[in-house]
Amino acid sequence: MEISAKLLHHISLPVSDLKVSKALYDLALGALGYRCVLQGDAYVGYGIDDGKDKLALKFRSPAVAAGNGFHLALTAPSREAVDRFHAAAIAHGATNNGEPGIRPHYGPNYYAAFVIDPDGHRLEAVHK
Repeated sequence: MEISAKLLHHISLPVSDLKVSKALYDLALGALGYRCVLQGDAYVGYGIDDGKDKLALKFRSPAVAAGNGFHLALTAPSREAVDRFHAAAIAHGATNNGEPGIRPHYGPNYYAAFVIDPDGHRLEAVHK
């Protein structure tokens, strides 16, 4: 049996207001170099290549976030991108869950910021 080196194909998060979430994720993920690559009436997909989403937002009512202990860590190309991610997310309705900065308990070069989106999804942007 051949195993792919890529663990995840994509992940989907339920959201209660697709328009509000899209505004937040467009800017926050845009700060990391990702963009909307798919869109329909009840979903939005983000990634790099057209038609190939890695993170999808799907309208659900009610939208229920994963429980305590789950968070989604997103790769950032630079520390400045982490800063922009955090600022954009906060400006569009996310809650601060950790200011941008070095996290020495994760490693000497682990620079990250944490937010919680309006539906309770815990997001991290990290540059190492």
